[in-house]
Amino acid sequence: MITPEPVSAPAPAPAPGRGTGTAPRPPAGAEPGPSDAGSGASDVGPGPSDAELDALVAKLDLSAKVRLLSGASSFRTQGEPAVGLRAMGVSDGPAGVRGERWDERDTALVLPSPTALAASWDEDLVGELGGLLAAEARRKHIDILLAPTLNLHRTPAAGRHFECYSEDPLLTGRIAAAYIGGVQAGGVAATAKHYVANDSETERLTLDARVDERTLRELYMAPFETAVRAGVWVVMSAYNGVNGVTMSESPLLAEPLKGSWGFDGVVVSDWGAVRSTEAAALAAQDLSMPGPNPLWGEPLEAAVREGRVPEAALDDKVRRILRLAARVGALEGFPGAVPGAAAPPKPGAARALLRRAVAAATVLLRNEGGLLPLGPAAGVEGPAAGTATASADDADTEAGAAGTVRPPRIAVLGPNAAAARVQGGGSAAVFPVEVVSPLDGIRDALAGTAEVVHAEGVVLTTRPTPLHPGNSRDPRSGEPGVLVRYLAADGTEIHAEHRLSGRILESGDAPELAATAAAVEVSARITPDVTGEWRFAVVGLGAVTLRADEETLIDTYVAPESRDPTYVHVTPSFRVASRQVTAGRELLLVATRHWEADDGFAVALAADPPRRDEDESIAEAVALARDADVAVVVVGTTDEIESEGFDRTSLALPGRQDELVAAVAAANPRTVVIVNSGGPVELPWRESVPAVLLSWFPGQETGHGLADVLLGHAEPGGRLPTTWAGLAEGAPLPSTTPEDGVLPYGEGPYIGHRAWRRAGAEPAYWFGHGLGYTTWDYRRIELPDDLARTVESAGEDGLAEVRVRVEVRNTGSRAGREVVQVYLGTGPDGDHDNGGPRLAGFAAVRAEPGQDVVAEVRVTARSFQRWSTAEGRWLRRPAPYTLYAGPSADRLPLSAPSAS
Repeated sequence: MITPEPVSAPAPAPAPGRGTGTAPRPPAGAEPGPSDAGSGASDVGPGPSDAELDALVAKLDLSAKVRLLSGASSFRTQGEPAVGLRAMGVSDGPAGVRGERWDERDTALVLPSPTALAASWDEDLVGELGGLLAAEARRKHIDILLAPTLNLHRTPAAGRHFECYSEDPLLTGRIAAAYIGGVQAGGVAATAKHYVANDSETERLTLDARVDERTLRELYMAPFETAVRAGVWVVMSAYNGVNGVTMSESPLLAEPLKGSWGFDGVVVSDWGAVRSTEAAALAAQDLSMPGPNPLWGEPLEAAVREGRVPEAALDDKVRRILRLAARVGALEGFPGAVPGAAAPPKPGAARALLRRAVAAATVLLRNEGGLLPLGPAAGVEGPAAGTATASADDADTEAGAAGTVRPPRIAVLGPNAAAARVQGGGSAAVFPVEVVSPLDGIRDALAGTAEVVHAEGVVLTTRPTPLHPGNSRDPRSGEPGVLVRYLAADGTEIHAEHRLSGRILESGDAPELAATAAAVEVSARITPDVTGEWRFAVVGLGAVTLRADEETLIDTYVAPESRDPTYVHVTPSFRVASRQVTAGRELLLVATRHWEADDGFAVALAADPPRRDEDESIAEAVALARDADVAVVVVGTTDEIESEGFDRTSLALPGRQDELVAAVAAANPRTVVIVNSGGPVELPWRESVPAVLLSWFPGQETGHGLADVLLGHAEPGGRLPTTWAGLAEGAPLPSTTPEDGVLPYGEGPYIGHRAWRRAGAEPAYWFGHGLGYTTWDYRRIELPDDLARTVESAGEDGLAEVRVRVEVRNTGSRAGREVVQVYLGTGPDGDHDNGGPRLAGFAAVRAEPGQDVVAEVRVTARSFQRWSTAEGRWLRRPAPYTLYAGPSADRLPLSAPSAS
């Protein structure tokens, strides 16, 4: 951990009262949150009129128009001086702004993963975090953020599960709208992706998703419709096909996206997803990335000249690009965001917001006996957040003088305790400005009041560990880090630069070298601290070598195993060699990789010490747990396990983590387990430990936020955005594996909790589940008098809404926040298609002990509608209607029938 600056206590809860939590998100340009937290709020100047856009397009010849339809490079669009258009910077997201380049020196603030944001069920918080991203984007000269990801949690095995919000289209859409509002209020374009049915990674570039029209409309397209209603400026077309047509050529781009939904922004392709000239140009695909795309260069000009593609189709695409440029301030005469409105936030305010977000997203799955929050009964009680504490030495001195027993002891155990997993793998990954691990966060919080001990127990990492400033020196300058040299074909040095990591995804100081150099060399001096057999590795495709003190350890050719962009450019194959080393004796390591066309530029030099016997490591952890007042075990996955580019083949915790948890729980009855994973994992021990917290991938302030929750300075605010299986075997989980290139969505509209209900199965934890530090009584539900009339008269857009009032009482001993969920059942059996009630709305309320509050839950007419494939339009669901209210999909103590 990089030593953090002091952080103040989390902001107090708003004054209790009749909370609503139901106000719609403001449109783009509205204030999403406090400016000192980096909301990025701004006024966006008026955009160009249709006549002004037509005049600009008329200034361009055919070649200029075609040029604008492809990127200028990997993460930059084309500029055009003739119309006052500058290039626009593009960056991956969604949990941070990496910038245009993959360079570990260009750090970023790291937010909780999107699933964690959805777990907060807090649109205001998500809007603030969107504003923080806008400020980060402006700092890095980024105009277009490639987020949010609106694909659904169709199955927990999906590799990018952590990058998506929820299994539910309504929750996904509302959280996305808040995110979009926050980002675009800062004058930065958000991108709703990946349109559509891009819900798994196996064969993701080529699979054909076969989805019936009703399922498409009611589930997978619904969040995109909400994003368009929220004013999103960019939509990304997916790699996959839907019903036989690849998405960059799909008629779904025209209708409903640009047709009945009225999307007036830019459709950008996923990177490399435009694979044709005429078909993609005739579709409503506007921008091909990265660029220049050879299929949209001279071939597209020729297609227009020969009448195979009308020039009017190109004109519409160019207009949209110019409109987007005006919105982000990249078109002369249109300022976009007011200058200075998205200024970077104060560091303390940004970190406080990220810390608050960790607690807001953390889900308390189980809390038997009220073990949490930790306090005197458990032998541990930290100071109030932000309170100065005495040093551990002072505490020991005072204890000795008073003749008291040792201070309370907390054992922080597990593979993710000292190495927090804050993000998943793939294009969404960023280089954190700093990371606070759970171990360091707990130590900070308990400094001077308790002894904190640690053991890893088990090891998860399977890929080699790149060198870093803590274990390597540049052999030329002696600075911490590595030396990177770019070499000509004859071995002549073209350029050299100092880097902080042995993992190099692209050249830093001179990006053009990738096109001129023949090879890259990474070298460093390391001084092993342990005698034994070390593992040294080189990562990269093609001809690779690795030398240690002139001894050749690896000299081989690595053929690519896949053409998936994540594999080629981010996590290519590696080769490992073992060598006996002596502690304290310096080694010079040199890795080289010769580049070949289409094999990317990624290379890494890595070193790992001998691994300790795992039986001994587990025994050490158990011994520490046995002697502690409380044991906290942090288990989970890694970015090697949950990543873009592949799906998970198992939901079991990797390695011997289940064994570790069971052994620690047997040794200490006061055991808290923190599950640090992006998506669901099997928890076979969940009934044998008193407390289970789910942290997701929580971002850079992981440790401080979790310490706040453990010690009760903040309530675990999260509720499950996806249903959690106890075991994968026998669970209604759809497959991610295509057969002959086809992936049938045979489950139809039944995913998540509705699939479990329909199958008559019982998950470990239902959608919406989550405990706080108080208890609630659901007292009354009240439907509006005009509900039937509103439903009857609603248009096909489904925007008409009613407010359902739900009264709840805080029956616990402390103030708290409750997420009140309203579900809709239709038909005589509670739901006409036997999937059980579906989420229709939600609102959060806060209350003091003993206080009654009323949640006003916004329910739109769309919840009462179904898509009719036969008629090609939205129709009312069959009456009668019953509305239910409760804290989760399986606990709905209140119900109220509505007149048909």
